Amino acid sequence: MDILKKIAQFREEEQSLRWEGTFAEYLEIVKEKPYVAQSAHSRIYNMIKDAGVYEENGVKRYEFFGQQLFGLEESLERLVEEYFHPAARRLDVRKRILLLMGPVSGGKSTLVALLKKGLENYARTDNGAVYAIKGCPMHEDPLHLIPSHLRKDFFDEYGVRIEGNLSPLNTMRLEQEYGNRMEDVVVERIFFSEDKRVGIGTFSPSDPKSQDIADLTGSIDFSTIAQFGSESDPRAYRFDGELNKANRGMMEFQEMLKCDEKFLWHLLSLTQEGNFKAGRFALISADELVVAHTNETEYRSFISNKKNEALHSRIIVMPMPYNLRVSQEEKIYEKMIAESDVANVHIAPHTMRVAAMFTILSRLKEPKRGDLDLVKKMRLYDGEAVEGFTSADVNEMKKEYQDEGMSGIDPRYVINRISSTIIRKDVASINALDVLRSLKEGLDQHASISNELRERYLSFISLARKEYDDIAKKEVQKAFVYSYEESAKTLMDNYLDNVEAYCNKNKLRDPLTGEELNPDEKLMRSIEEQIGISENAKKAFREEILIRISAYARKGKRFDYQSHDRLREAIQKKLFADLKDVVKITTSTKTPDEQQLKKMNEVVARLVDEHGYNSTSANDLLRYVGSLLNR
Repeated sequence: MDILKKIAQFREEEQSLRWEGTFAEYLEIVKEKPYVAQSAHSRIYNMIKDAGVYEENGVKRYEFFGQQLFGLEESLERLVEEYFHPAARRLDVRKRILLLMGPVSGGKSTLVALLKKGLENYARTDNGAVYAIKGCPMHEDPLHLIPSHLRKDFFDEYGVRIEGNLSPLNTMRLEQEYGNRMEDVVVERIFFSEDKRVGIGTFSPSDPKSQDIADLTGSIDFSTIAQFGSESDPRAYRFDGELNKANRGMMEFQEMLKCDEKFLWHLLSLTQEGNFKAGRFALISADELVVAHTNETEYRSFISNKKNEALHSRIIVMPMPYNLRVSQEEKIYEKMIAESDVANVHIAPHTMRVAAMFTILSRLKEPKRGDLDLVKKMRLYDGEAVEGFTSADVNEMKKEYQDEGMSGIDPRYVINRISSTIIRKDVASINALDVLRSLKEGLDQHASISNELRERYLSFISLARKEYDDIAKKEVQKAFVYSYEESAKTLMDNYLDNVEAYCNKNKLRDPLTGEELNPDEKLMRSIEEQIGISENAKKAFREEILIRISAYARKGKRFDYQSHDRLREAIQKKLFADLKDVVKITTSTKTPDEQQLKKMNEVVARLVDEHGYNSTSANDLLRYVGSLLNR
């Protein structure tokens, strides 16, 4: 009953949004809310902007694209700011076809689907309301009723520009139905719908020998010619092509560059002059975004053909490369899994991350700096701190290759292999090793991959496996340390007390006996040696720590465990080094004694409660780490 109530509520809301009145009444709405007369491009831009915009790491993020597109922030910022924004301001950019170019499964279709669905929802809001001449198959802008010679006066009074001419059908209706009294023409509020073909169209080319241009521009209704007496009578024409139905909104032109030329020529005048030719009529005005998508190979072939130069000049190409951030790639996989029927299968922590590492490595270009490898580059791109590199270095890296991200492993391949792992194992749990094994098997079965590329991809699987080995060992060692963060904090505070005394040439006081003690050199060195600080470099390192503490204090911030990357790494390694033998003995013993068994159960419980494992994946992890430590 709940769903039926919601359906009824939706129906009532839909009914409450409807509006119908005369053109004179519509002009009152325009005077009060000029934005109802905005162009299609302006409506799309405002739709994106109204959903919310914020800035992060110098890049604008748009809430509109929300939890659907990941790792494409820079591409989306370029799309909105370099295309939609100037197009909304009526600059010449709006007279261009938007062509999204990128590799397969890079998010192009998802982006177009988001724009379509967004327009449907936005047209139901006050800011996105759309009004049209009632009964018009092209849901024409009512302002087209204003004659050309009065449009300057209209702009002076209303502040709204009018572009486009009244269609042949509405010109006839104005004369015959309304006696040229435009103020009496009935106007209604319309709601965009792809299913109902209102304001949103999709054109997909098929066999050029059988496909008719009528699919784009409409066609003559021969059954009415006897009634109306002429093929040039607009009442004898079906204005039901995709260009007609997409008027006021957007049209997706699928596989545009594969399309027969006769279909593309209609886009020339549509984009440049805002009109197109249909039947035996004058040019018909249309206000719509035409968006297409293609891959790089097809695009290069298209522009190399001299016959396409006229159309090429009317296209704005927006590159849509693959995501290059591991954390964002993880979100793509999580989203795909969540939408499937295997969402209940337990996927051990770090499984998606390790798969994402392999994928991102396949998309990166070899760095030109000699002190940088692909793994470090991958970490830097994902926002991790890597010693010796700054954000300026990352920006320089991104400029090294203009086509980085336009090739590599696509998300669908990885999801296919994850799905294969889940189905084949038919168990309630999978881990990173299962997925890496499946990725490797998939490469062996992939006939289209060259031997050279296969070897390259296999090396990336090995790199991802090494990264997972480090992650797995740290995960288990953390679980062995009771209250890991507290232990790390205690060890760090102890180290900092000794460093401060050392640098200031002071002594420490024993909290129990009150006895004065020299700084504990053995403790400090045991931590510093974990990250390769030599005896000669220890003084400079300790002074650097003290300067960092002072800088934090001046800003009113507290220096803590996360404040210095190298020191945090040293603390971690020290804690883990002290535990290594305990972990090794406990995890690798085939017949653990009562004490070891108790410890193992405690660790499994901690992995389950605090780290996101289930009992199966936790025990698999312990066995694997035990084998690693015994090598």
